[in-house]
Amino acid sequence: MTSRIGQYKPLQWFAFLSILAGAGSPAHGQADIATYQGADRSQKILEGAKKEGTLTIYTSATVDDMAALTTAFTKKYGIKTQVWRASSENIIQRSATEARGGRFDVDVFETDGVAMEAVYREKLLQEVRSPLLADLMPEAIRPHKEWIGDRVQIFTAAYNTRLVKKDDLPKSYDDLTNPKWKGKLGIEAGDYDWFSAVVSELGEEKGLKLFREIAAKNGLSIRKGHTLIANLVVSGEVPLALTTYLYKALQLKNDGAPIDYLVLPPQIARAQGTGMARKAPHPHAAVLFMDFLLSDAQEILAKRDFIPTNIKVKPLPASMPLKFVDPATLLDQNDKWEKLYKDIITAR
Repeated sequence: MTSRIGQYKPLQWFAFLSILAGAGSPAHGQADIATYQGADRSQKILEGAKKEGTLTIYTSATVDDMAALTTAFTKKYGIKTQVWRASSENIIQRSATEARGGRFDVDVFETDGVAMEAVYREKLLQEVRSPLLADLMPEAIRPHKEWIGDRVQIFTAAYNTRLVKKDDLPKSYDDLTNPKWKGKLGIEAGDYDWFSAVVSELGEEKGLKLFREIAAKNGLSIRKGHTLIANLVVSGEVPLALTTYLYKALQLKNDGAPIDYLVLPPQIARAQGTGMARKAPHPHAAVLFMDFLLSDAQEILAKRDFIPTNIKVKPLPASMPLKFVDPATLLDQNDKWEKLYKDIITAR
């Protein structure tokens, strides 16, 4: 997954969203379906979804990961899915273009939590009142409930086990100032949400000084995309990456690749979210799919090395205390952290 809210030009991006948000009055039919809580809710949703027969998902999940979910969904319910995969930025831009033409194709969004929060602020989402929310961790549920976390994305460092010995691994970010890491470090190009959380936990003045020192002394190879950078660790082109996604490192490791992860505190996490489009053309199918993401799909995600938000399915790793990114706070401080990340990390 490569999306990042900081990759957008904020004013242009919010202008796009404003076009989308203002394109017509609220869809009351969709709202009635999404908020229905009668005893026959499950039956009504399923019957309506079968009549609709399909739904469209805009997602930034990898093709394989989303295919595992949609295949299981279609097998269980007989509802076909159409998936369009792109970065969060491109997902929103496509939606804006469609809205300007009076076209609303998307039923469900599924992407990173910061982007989902921005979509919520522009009134593009419809709250789904699912009874399954009661099983989720608190970090999965926003106060407005218009998008819900379906899995936890954990940022972690990862290293090539053939090129870096366990005894030589850093135990903290301070250790990365050691000259032995010169030319061996990599980082994802848009991880300023991770950066803001790490620096804030370390103490802003101390944290910014530390990363300036790491970048100046040893350099950081900048790569676009978490899947790409994990694969570059495997190939040895990036012996030690500061920001991969834990699930991808585990997937590759379990497939026999020479990669493992390491914890450099503070360990940062972010909810990945899903939400129903306010003008979803297939509202019953949209609600059914969101319910599926919060039920059967939680087991599927766990088997694929994700951390689902239903802690009954797979608890958070006890050895890895997590600091969750607050998507609302990050949006409010967007310009500050995007600029600092560029100045200190990517500009070098």
